[in-house]
Parts: sequence; C-alpha cells; structure tokens
Amino acid sequence: MEILHQLTFLERGIFAGLIIGFICPLVGAFLLVRRVTIISEALSHITLTGITAGVFISQTATWLAFVNPLYSGLFFSLLGSILIEKLRQIYKGFQELAVPIILSTGIGLSAILISLASSSYMEWYTYLFGSIVTVSLSDLYFIIGTGIVACFILFAFYKELLSISFDQEFAKTSGIKVKRLNFLFSLLIAIVISMSMKVVGILLVGAMVTLPVAASIQLAKSFRQVIILGILFGEAAIIGGIFFSYQFNIATGGMIVVIGIFLLFIATIIKQMKKTKIFTVYER
Repeated sequence: MEILHQLTFLERGIFAGLIIGFICPLVGAFLLVRRVTIISEALSHITLTGITAGVFISQTATWLAFVNPLYSGLFFSLLGSILIEKLRQIYKGFQELAVPIILSTGIGLSAILISLASSSYMEWYTYLFGSIVTVSLSDLYFIIGTGIVACFILFAFYKELLSISFDQEFAKTSGIKVKRLNFLFSLLIAIVISMSMKVVGILLVGAMVTLPVAASIQLAKSFRQVIILGILFGEAAIIGGIFFSYQFNIATGGMIVVIGIFLLFIATIIKQMKKTKIFTVYER
C-alpha cells in the first residue's frame, strides 16, 4: 500500500483507468450475450443520484463531510440493480420496462439534488464526464477494492454466469439457481458502474462497457476471444483517451469514448475487408 501513496496524481489516474479497462469489457461481454447492455445506462443514472445525494448530505451534515460520494453512488447503484430485478419479475411480459423506469428515476432525483447542492460546476463536470487528474488516493482504494470484488464474482461464478447468459432454461434444468445468479450479476454491474465513474464519467460509463465488446465481436470467433479482444480494445481506449485528454486538457471520459468509437470503426473495416477477400477468392 505504501507504493500507492507514492503515486503522482497522473499515475493514480492511469492505474485506475487500467483496472477499469480490464473489468468493463469482461462484464460487457456477458451483457452482450444477454442482449441487455442498456441496463448499464440505467444504473449509471441511478448512480448519479447516489453521488448527488452524497454531496448534498456532506454539505448539510458536516459530521459526514468525510464520506466519499463514490460510496453513496455504489449504494444507490446496488439498490438500483435490486429494483431492476424486482421490476423484471413484476413485468414478466414486458421486462424491458424496468430499464427506463430506473433510468428516469435516476435522472429526476439527480436533477433535484443537484439544484439543492451548492457544489461548483467543475465538481459536477468531473462526475459526469470523468477526469484522471481528480482521482484521489481514497478514490483509487475504492476502485481497487471494487475491482477485486468484481473479479472474484466473475471468476468464481464464470461457468454459471456463462450458462444463464446463453440459455436460462437449460441452466434451470441443470440445477443452477438462476434467480440468485441474476441478482448477483445485477450487483456485479452496479459495482462496475460505480467504480468506473470517476475516470470515465457517469454519462459515458455505459460506452466503456459496450464499445470494446462491440469492436471485439467484429473479429472474434468465440466467446473467449470476445473477452480477450474486448479487454485489449478497452485498455487501448483507456490509454489513448487518457493520453489525449491530458495533452489537450479535455474531458477524459469523452476522449475515451471517441477512441473506443474509432477502434470499433477500424474493427468493422477489418471485418469487411476479410469478407471482401473471401468473396473475391470464391469468385475466382
């Protein structure tokens, strides 16, 4: 832990970004298979509610001023994941309704709390669009801690999560407790969203979950390759985004997303080139 204390503000941001670039595509691969990537958007907005609630409480109750808003964001994100699962059970025939309900709730509550809190524009800008230079030591501890938990869940329940992602009915007949694992997976998404928001930004964290995987699926031939290539694309987007955002003093999250879109564009071109080559050979 002494090494972390010696890191500069830029090194803390890069270290945090590398952790996020590794974990986000891992979760994104499972979301892609389930065709529910939009859940990340809903949880990011309810996480914003937690952030704004934490900031507002720390301003009104001075004895809670030491509490990092990231923890209140994590709490609301976990709460949002639970509510999404409950709503999906209530609206069994219209499960997609759970996402816009939570998303709208998050936006509405956040708007109210932001208007009540007396924070500066730059503080909200950092939470919304990310910033590597504002990653504090406590933020880094939070990202490392939540990252370890996320990795443990993924690797401990990899086979079960993979089974319910591809075929829930088969998973049930195999004796897998589908409801419990769906709930655990929702908590996993909440953890990943909350740990990513300081670097990528709350409004853009959904892109970090989906773009690397969207690029990898253009080139991958198996689910394992989707994960491996997704991680490579994710790390490339993080490193490139951090570099350019620092050089040109622009929003880190925005630059990360732009790099991610560029990588997706390149992957799509490569796939089309391979198809064209195959068709040309076939015609000959």
